[in-house]
Amino acid sequence: MEQVPPVGKVVQITVTDGYDLRGSKGDTPVTVIRAEFNQVVLGDSAKTTVSPDGTAKYNFTSSFEFSPEGGITLDDLAHKPVFLTVTEVLPKEKKQKEEKTLVLGQAVVDLLPLLEGETSFETMLPLHPVQGSPLEAPRPGVKQCSLEVKVFVAEPLLTTVQAAGSNLLKVTLEAAYSVPESFNPLGPPQNYMVGLQVPALGEKDYPILFKNGTLKLGGEREPVPRPKKWPIANILAPGANNIPEAFIVGGPYEEEEGELNHPENEDESQLSFHGVAYVNMVPLLYPGVRRIRGAFHVYPYLDTTVYEKTKCLFSLFRDTGHHLIQNNKVGAVTSPLPKSLVSKTPKEDKAGREKDTDGKLKLGEVQVSSVKSQSSDTPVEGEAPLSHNPEGQQYLEAGTYIVLEIELDKALVPKRLPEELARRVKEMIPPRPPLTRRTGGAQKAVSDYHTQIKNISRAILDEYHKMFGKQVAKRGCDVDSETLEEQKCQLNYELNCSGKYFAFKEQLKHAVVKIVREKYLKTTSFESQEELQTFISELYVFLVDQMHVALNQIMLDDVQGSVATIPSSSEQLRLFAFEAEVSENFDVAAVYYEERLVREPQNLEHWLDYGAFCLLIEDNIKAQECFRKALSLNESHTHSLLLCGVLAVLMENYEQAEIFFEDATCLDPTNVVAWTLLGLYYEIQHNDIRMEMAFHEASKQLQAQMFQAQVTKQKSTGTIEDTDERKAEANLGTWGATKDASVTVFKMEGPQGSVAVFSTVDEVLEDSPKLQSESQEPLLLQYQDPSIGPKLSSMVFKELSSKKEASKCQELPPFLHPTPHSVVTPTATSIFMETIRFLMKVNAVQYVDRVLAHELLCPHGGPSCEYFLVLAQTHLLKKDFAKAEEYLQQAAQMDYLNPNVWGLKGHLCFLSGNHTEAKACYERTVSFVVDASEMHFIFLRLGLIYLEEKEYEKAKKTYLQACKRSPSCLTWLGLGIACYRLDELTEAEDALSEANALNNYNAEVWAYLALVCLKAGRQLEAEQAYKYTVKLKLKDEALLAEIHMVQEMVGFGDPSF
Repeated sequence: MEQVPPVGKVVQITVTDGYDLRGSKGDTPVTVIRAEFNQVVLGDSAKTTVSPDGTAKYNFTSSFEFSPEGGITLDDLAHKPVFLTVTEVLPKEKKQKEEKTLVLGQAVVDLLPLLEGETSFETMLPLHPVQGSPLEAPRPGVKQCSLEVKVFVAEPLLTTVQAAGSNLLKVTLEAAYSVPESFNPLGPPQNYMVGLQVPALGEKDYPILFKNGTLKLGGEREPVPRPKKWPIANILAPGANNIPEAFIVGGPYEEEEGELNHPENEDESQLSFHGVAYVNMVPLLYPGVRRIRGAFHVYPYLDTTVYEKTKCLFSLFRDTGHHLIQNNKVGAVTSPLPKSLVSKTPKEDKAGREKDTDGKLKLGEVQVSSVKSQSSDTPVEGEAPLSHNPEGQQYLEAGTYIVLEIELDKALVPKRLPEELARRVKEMIPPRPPLTRRTGGAQKAVSDYHTQIKNISRAILDEYHKMFGKQVAKRGCDVDSETLEEQKCQLNYELNCSGKYFAFKEQLKHAVVKIVREKYLKTTSFESQEELQTFISELYVFLVDQMHVALNQIMLDDVQGSVATIPSSSEQLRLFAFEAEVSENFDVAAVYYEERLVREPQNLEHWLDYGAFCLLIEDNIKAQECFRKALSLNESHTHSLLLCGVLAVLMENYEQAEIFFEDATCLDPTNVVAWTLLGLYYEIQHNDIRMEMAFHEASKQLQAQMFQAQVTKQKSTGTIEDTDERKAEANLGTWGATKDASVTVFKMEGPQGSVAVFSTVDEVLEDSPKLQSESQEPLLLQYQDPSIGPKLSSMVFKELSSKKEASKCQELPPFLHPTPHSVVTPTATSIFMETIRFLMKVNAVQYVDRVLAHELLCPHGGPSCEYFLVLAQTHLLKKDFAKAEEYLQQAAQMDYLNPNVWGLKGHLCFLSGNHTEAKACYERTVSFVVDASEMHFIFLRLGLIYLEEKEYEKAKKTYLQACKRSPSCLTWLGLGIACYRLDELTEAEDALSEANALNNYNAEVWAYLALVCLKAGRQLEAEQAYKYTVKLKLKDEALLAEIHMVQEMVGFGDPSF
């Protein structure tokens, strides 16, 4: 804690009253109060007689001068209380020269509020009885004795600046467990103590001693909660040892920072003298962390090992000297004496375990020394050689550990407040423009009227075409006026009989009412019938004129309109866009994404999908705009924040990236991907401490989710999983690693201690063949998230004559999995694979290489089947087929029965032109009981291969399955082609009509519709379909030649003849 300038300040302690006091010689004893601080007597009060009701008016004031140069420091005020000892003055007996006294009890004044900025405070303190005191056995109905105390200082001990720059360190040593058997509770009394050295900047390490530990028999449990104790010796009243309102409450294992933060069996053993425990203090440098608590193994004290781990040769017990322990001049900052040292007792209600810490400890860790001394209060330290301590070895064999808590008043590294993060995000995301106001007025009313006229006119023309279309086709333009008049009468009759005429009037009524109100401003009743008729005449003329204007605006084609499309849902549009991506038709895909945005501009999922598409085509600027637009719609949406952060990293806006990632972890502290991405960001910034913090938190959250999933599974099945499975879960260490693993996550140590950091995955694979060879074990089932991976890479639905390569794609949406088909079930995973799935889902492939390098080195990750599948996909995106094939072979070796392996291998063969091998892979994938993560393009491409090989029955069956799962224009087109080749013209027309309804801009659909109509002898429809085939520029020359051949065969179908 920062020291104040050498200015003396007087601290006054005033005892005003005592309550419920009583003595040994009656109810009105004479009492005296003595005040002590820092082993110095501050003064004695006057003799005061207690009234019959137990009250006493003392008004006793004592004081001491706080002056750092005079010996009393801020640390003394923090961990040393003022003791108020109440003594009874007994009446003199005959021939008695001196007065006899009897100590009744002690009260303790905690001066910590003075260090928190207060200048005065009042408190009611309990008077703790000493052993043998008459206060020790209170009578029924009598309250506990107490003293009313006031503390005053003229001015604050710390200025505002000093208080802001200071901190308070609290160290609590709870207990030591599973101590060696030589700690015999039935033998001679012993003094058990633990020492701690706190590093101080520019000064010698600050020594702290925890003394007077008491040994308890094995099997005794420590109560929770239990009070913390003052680090002061020779306190008369046992109750005065307790620090007011400070308790040891324990806590869950997962929240601890120690080595023993998972329940396991412990080992037992024998003798020891000098031991040491290593405490990792790095978590106190994490943002916002004020407290660490955990159980730490005690190891033999060996100078070489201590120096290797701490770069310090100082031993508290050996080098400080016995006088510090004897005179109690070494204390702890708000640190209690250990409650007990328990032999072979579980930690709280949990068991400890032995563990190797090599590779786990870092520079700057604090060492804690433990020693057993004789009952004379003089510590006797086992003087073992520098490199050998056979007695201390017994700590290791016994599995001894201590439970330690270190707490700060303020975090060393402040953490941004959620409000600040939200404000910063809001500053980076410009406010959305207000919604466009609905236009009104006369102009809008007339425009709506024009729209209704056009719609009704098209509907009437459709009716006319249905009734007289064949007559018109036969006669052409040779239709006389009488015929036209007759057709008009028939049309009017049909419209009236069917009710459509009335419907048209109702459809037009609303537009006419708007014109009356907006243009003519008529909103009230007419005063006379004549005025009404005049207005109706004027309105009629205006409406007829505007009707002619609207009709003249209609651009009539020589053929009536285009085929009406069936309105597509948002999920269907997403599927169509995905198919266009796979076909490398990015312009069409963009149209579908933009259509979704036009329909639902406030749907942030549509903006995220469009942003992921922009990442696919490497348009990072537009992707950033989309993600920020999504975030502006919901500033608390975690995925939008993460994607904004990813784009900020890719565009090297690192300050913004930190804000986005940190805000995501603040809003969703259980999100594994958010913590992992934050850790990866800190790795880029070379901030190892915060990187470790983020990865540790991600691992903790992943373990919690896996445990919750296991509990849910057990509840649903009513069974309990095997204990080995639970042990495997409990052994998950940092970043999903097992605790006994020695491989680091992100760095590899070279022979001379150099650190090799891998920037790409291929580099890691080349430099670590041993990791691969050791992991080539078959797995029964390897997890693949059905919504994201492995995604199809560089896949294209080729036309029959086209052999061009295709590009990247993203995962199928949930719409593609409407039926409850079985998929590969999840197994244990790592934080990095969770992040890889998220990044692949949004096409952030540029970010994946870095995460794959972590996954390879992660002890619980490593080269798994899913790992190689992701690698294969990333190389397919780069069109590196050779590398993709290599990784797929390794994936197949690890899990030969994984349908995702065979599905992706089929895509690789298809894109490479090897359709025979692709067919075999696809058929194998379809034959599995468990489906691959996505089946849409597997069915499409398998059906295409069947069509190429003229296996039309198989093609029909395959496309039917695709239509049932996820119908689209391409699935219905494939089914229509298969049926046409089987001469099933009715079924072919139905399928092609479905395809045309979903997408009437597909030239191949129009081409096959033309073929069907030609063979069915329908000339008008055949010519119309052929016209759109040519208009949409069919690229398949072979199919176009087939149409011309059939046209020549039937003698019609091409209007240009």
